[in-house]
Amino acid sequence: MADQVSKRLLRIRGQVDGIIKMYDECRECSDVVMQIAAVREALSGVGKEILTSEVVACDRDKDRDKLDKLLKKLFKFS
Repeated sequence: MADQVSKRLLRIRGQVDGIIKMYDECRECSDVVMQIAAVREALSGVGKEILTSEVVACDRDKDRDKLDKLLKKLFKFS
């Protein structure tokens, strides 16, 4: 799981680098904003994936208090 998350974060870093380049090149505002929206969505997805992984671990460990807190956070992302 950690490798997958790292790969996704590296891909997002590349997208952010692309946004910086687009901005520096004075590309169309709508194109830049569209890429920013894509990065925000990608980051949200990674956050959900990390929280979901923690929820599974808490369920497996039977840590109900931590599980309850994580589930509340997870549903805020949805």
